[in-house]
Amino acid sequence: MRFAINTPNFGHYSDPRLMMEMAREAEDAGWDGFFIWDHMLWAWPENYPVADPYVLLAAMVAATTTIKLAPIVTPIPRRRPWKLAREVTTLDHLSQGRFILGVGIGGDWFGDYSRFGEQYDEKAHGEMLDEGLDVLSGLWSGESFSYEGQHYKIKNTQFLPKPVQQPRVPVWVAGMWPNKKPFRRAARWDGIVPLRADSHTLTPDDHRSIGAYILEHRTSGDPFDHVHTGWMERKDAGRDAEIVAEYSDAGVTWWSDGVGAEEPLEQTRERICLGPPRL
Repeated sequence: MRFAINTPNFGHYSDPRLMMEMAREAEDAGWDGFFIWDHMLWAWPENYPVADPYVLLAAMVAATTTIKLAPIVTPIPRRRPWKLAREVTTLDHLSQGRFILGVGIGGDWFGDYSRFGEQYDEKAHGEMLDEGLDVLSGLWSGESFSYEGQHYKIKNTQFLPKPVQQPRVPVWVAGMWPNKKPFRRAARWDGIVPLRADSHTLTPDDHRSIGAYILEHRTSGDPFDHVHTGWMERKDAGRDAEIVAEYSDAGVTWWSDGVGAEEPLEQTRERICLGPPRL
């Protein structure tokens, strides 16, 4: 199992210089990855300062040499897939192959869609996510690419350079368990970032069910990552190791150590400097 810190892109974590420092601290402390959220707005209980996640990630990539970095997750329906393809390829080159793309449909809790005149329609956004992924894959191929979808159309376009990672930058897909469609979608790509639809924490048994469902629908034998977002107090190393082992046994390949928006910054940095729990 590998371990990542997972922070918001707002509040304390909207400061790019701070995020560079924290990424270096995480790498020095032995973490394997650093993931950040992708929100346009956040207001609970009041408005937070928010940073562009891709600018933050570029700064964090430049400040590190070994850890993986990723947005967890980018809502493709509120981005233009061809612009996203360029951004991800550039970050993949800057990081020398350390970038992962987490994707989903996002939400409209604070108006990420509706405040800008866009409808929040989960069905349409699911279609846009599927088409957007097809567009990303086609543009990353480095070959001449055309596409005719319901939401996106591309005429005979070639994107160079290709990503460092081949056959593509790894794509992890988000899904709310037990809603099945996002997990069938994820089975076609490189990883799953699941949460429970009822907002409870996923249990090891949940992950076993998710893994079995993914396997049932997966057609490729390539490696597939399975992410768990957890929260540990980090006060008892032995108990932490026991918890992590239970999830590892259930097929989880990445433990994403979640940081809440209200968590004091000093506490977060202490947690980072402790390093990840180890089996």
